[in-house]
Amino acid sequence: MIGTLLTFFAVGLVTLVVAGVALAVLGTVLSLGLGLAAFLLFKVAPILLVGWVVLKVVERRRGGSISAADQRWLNSETGTEL
Repeated sequence: MIGTLLTFFAVGLVTLVVAGVALAVLGTVLSLGLGLAAFLLFKVAPILLVGWVVLKVVERRRGGSISAADQRWLNSETGTEL
């Protein structure tokens, strides 16, 4: 009778320890993932967006076209001659 109770106690204790470790690891992984996502969303994405807008404005002011030599080079690389 006491042996059965001690077995139940040991199994419950091991279960609590394993569940605690698993939840700690899960919390760490989620924290790192959310931290990385927040960094990319709020630090990197605005910089990329501003850079993209600046490039579009500069491209629009320059006419947005490439030189004839560049066009020939692109066509020779893709195999499409106009």
